[in-house]
Order: sequence, then C-alpha cells, then structure tokens
Amino acid sequence: MAEIIKTFLPLLGVLVVVAVLARRLRIAPSILLVIAGIILALIPGLPNVELAPEVVLLVVLPPLIYSAGVAMSWREFKFNLRPITLLAFGCVVFTTCAIAAGTHYVLGLDWATGFVLGAIIAPPDVVAPLAIARRLGLPHRLVVVLEGEGLANDATALILYRFAVIAVTTGAFSLPEAAGTFALIVIGEIIFGIGVGWLSLRLRRLAHDPRVEITLSLMTPYLAYWVPEHLGGSGVLATVACGLYVSWRGPLLIRSATRLQGIFFWDLIVYLIEGMVFLVTGLQARGIIENAHFFPLRDIVVAVLLTTAIAIVARFVWVFPATYLPRWLIPALRRRDPSPPWQQVFVLATTGVRGIVSLAAALAIPFTTAAGAPFPNRDLILFVTFGVIILTLVGLGSLLPAIVRALGLGNAAAEEQRRERAAELAARRRLAELTSSRVDEFARDIGLADEALRTIKSRYDSRLSLLPQSLEDGELAAQRTQLRFALLEEERKLLHDLLRKGEITDEARRRIERDLDLEEQGFRTTAGGADDGERPL
Repeated sequence: MAEIIKTFLPLLGVLVVVAVLARRLRIAPSILLVIAGIILALIPGLPNVELAPEVVLLVVLPPLIYSAGVAMSWREFKFNLRPITLLAFGCVVFTTCAIAAGTHYVLGLDWATGFVLGAIIAPPDVVAPLAIARRLGLPHRLVVVLEGEGLANDATALILYRFAVIAVTTGAFSLPEAAGTFALIVIGEIIFGIGVGWLSLRLRRLAHDPRVEITLSLMTPYLAYWVPEHLGGSGVLATVACGLYVSWRGPLLIRSATRLQGIFFWDLIVYLIEGMVFLVTGLQARGIIENAHFFPLRDIVVAVLLTTAIAIVARFVWVFPATYLPRWLIPALRRRDPSPPWQQVFVLATTGVRGIVSLAAALAIPFTTAAGAPFPNRDLILFVTFGVIILTLVGLGSLLPAIVRALGLGNAAAEEQRRERAAELAARRRLAELTSSRVDEFARDIGLADEALRTIKSRYDSRLSLLPQSLEDGELAAQRTQLRFALLEEERKLLHDLLRKGEITDEARRRIERDLDLEEQGFRTTAGGADDGERPL
C-alpha cells in the first residue's frame, strides 16, 4: 500500500504541472500527459508502472461512462440516435473488418488474430476529442454525436473482441450464434441498466443525506457494469443506459444540496481519472518497448503505420456515406433532418483518436490458447495498439485545432452559442416572471403576513430587474455583475473582521461564507453560463 501511495503522489504532481502547462500553451492536456508519461517511462532508474487491464475495465471505465451518460441530454441522444448508432456499431464493425483484412493480406496475420487487433483498435476514445471539441467551440450537435458515439462504441468493440479472442483460443466460431448472443447482450444490458438507474434514484430519494446519496451515486456505475460483465456481457451498455436514465429522471428526484455537492465530487473524480489514464498510458512505453525486441524494427513500423492508416481511412470511408446516403434514400429524413455541411462531417471523421480502452483490451489478451500454445502475435498486437494510440492522439489530436480553424467551424459555433445564450436568458426571464405572478396566490394559500409578502415580492422583482433585456445589454449586465462581485468581496472582508474580533464563531462564519459562495456562483452562472465540466449528478 505504501508503494502505491509513493507512486501515486508523484504522478498527481505531474498531472498538476502538465495541466498548468497545457493551459498556458493552449494544448489539450491529454496530449501532453501521454508525452510526459512516455518521457518518464524512458528515464533510467524510475520505477516501472504497469497498467493492469482489469483495473481499467472494472474500476476506471464504469464511472467515466456513467458520468458521461448522466451529462448527456436524453432528448439530444434520442434525436441523434441514428448517427450515433451508425458510428458506435456500424463504424466499429466496419473498421474491425477493414483492419482484419488489411493485416491478413499485408502482414500475414491469420483472420482470427486480425479480428482481435481490429476489435481492439476500432473504438475511438471519447475523452481527448471531446475535450478538444469543447475548447474549440465546435457546433453543439457535432459534440453530442461524438459523445454519444463514445458512450456506446466501447460496448460493440469489447463484445467483438471477446468473440475474436474465443475464436483464437478455441479455434471455434459460429456467426449465427455470435449474432444471437450479441443481440441478447444488447437488449439485456439496456433493460438491466435502466433497472439499476431506477433503483439508484429511489434509494437516493430515501436517504435524505447528501453524503449517502453521493456514495450511492458512486456505487451505481459499478453495479450497472460489474453484473453484466460477470455474466459475459460488456457492461458498457448497461452503464450507458443507467446514466441516461438518471439524466432523464434525476432532475426531478435529486435534491438541490446533493446536486451542488455531487457536481463538485464527480467533476473532481472524473478529472483525476482521465488525467491519470492518459499519464499511465504513456508510462506503458517502457514495458512495451522491452517486449518489442522480439520483432524486427521494420516489421513493427510497417505494422503500426499500416494499422493506423487503415483505422483513419476506414472512418472517413464510413462517415461520409453514413451521413449523406440515408438522407438521399429517404426523402422524409432529408426534410426532417437536412444534411450537415461537409466541413462538420470532415471533422467528425478526423476525430478517430484511440485511447485507454484499446490499450486495456490489448493487455488483457491471454498469454496462451486453450491448447496451451502461445497466443499468436500477442506482443506485436500490444505494440501496434500502443503505436496507434500515440500516432492518433498526438498526431490527429494536435492537427484537429488547425483543421477546425481552416474549415471555419469556430464561427458557426459562436453564432450557435449566441442563440443558445439568448434562449437561456429568455428562460430565466420566464422563470422570474412566473414566480412574480404566482407569489400572491401562494402567499394567500399559506396565510403569509403582508410585511413578509412584500419582502418576498421585492426579492423576486429585484431578481427580474437584474436580468438584461437582451444579449445586446451585455455591457450593462457586466457592470452590474462587477458591482455585485465587489460588494460580495466587501462582505467577506467584514465577515473576516468579525471572526478576528471574536464577535462570531467559526461555525457561523462557515455558514455565512457558504451563502456568499452560492450567491457568487449564481452570479457567475447568470453572467457567463455554466462550466463545461458540470455533470448534474
């Protein structure tokens, strides 16, 4: 245990330093973290950090998938279900077959081993592209499709991976049986995930304690993931279904105190997990390079470049027809959902970055077959997987901002965000107007005194008056916000003086300080919108 802590704390320090450096250099932290991990792995004398695949698949993956599912809008997920399915299922299967065929005919791998490699490489990572996409301000629907794809593509790939590994280790494979099992896993996991989400929300409703509720929320993804995984499924779809159900029903069942604390808790957990995942991915370089000496360097380079090229080209070959062909064949679909500009489709095709799930699947390949023979080309598959991750993450990830700027998508996103902000402002005004109009009615129902009623009405009237009439009133709103922040700062100074003079206790100071902090956060949200990282858990 002491060794784990001694290793974890320095890595946490590296995570902090890289995060600060990435912000200053305006580079995606995921790219710098992987590079930092590779550099650390190649420094002689430093301890070797090995990634256990079961830790990734059973410990790291469930909370990441669940938090992304909860952050995803069910309405937007349902509206974009067709492109998400075409990517998360169709593109993964197509890429798996393309890599299997390419490595079979060019590298001489047998078909079953080629399908193992294809299933490992096929699912793009969601964390790095989404972080880049949000920072670049890509169109909202494009981000939704990317996030939805990232939620479900791991399930398809992991199920294909298991079928392929079984085919290699046992030498037996039945396509009809595999198709039936796949359908059963998909349906069963979705039903189970919804059931876990329903149970979790009911238990949290009964808890009446934010700490207990947040603990239950942390247990939820593991229950949704572990049970189907233990029964032979992937666990991913169940966790996705659970997260989407909580996203849909949670706002009506989760209390405000739990939501406020849960947002901070989950943001911190996901931030640390994602950062450590990319850093530890880079740290695997030493062990992978040490095992690569069994193969000629030329063979390794050719295998990595070939597999990377097939993965990138296959996504382009799939994405463009999958976007435009259904609309061309179905006029009703074309009228209901017009074709997006080719620039957006091009960016969608460019985001085929591979990540930690691919590496964990490669590491989880058994060492021997059922007959006791070594698993064919296991070390080569592992090295190729690592090489594809580095080339796509550092290469495509670094090129993506330049591609977005060259295609002019940032301007379209800015106009889209302006419309969203205008709709948000209109919604805030409607909420304030509703409460102002209903306050008299509710006051009569509870028999509120006139003086208390005047106090409440003045508060809601003030809330309405502070909202700008339109986005064009931004300068006036900014001045109001600046004044409110200045007044809050004066209140904090007075509060500190009262504590120093002994006129209030620390407990009283903390309660007042919490109210001031909530008020300030409310000002910031009204002035500039919620932070991108917030997850309504």
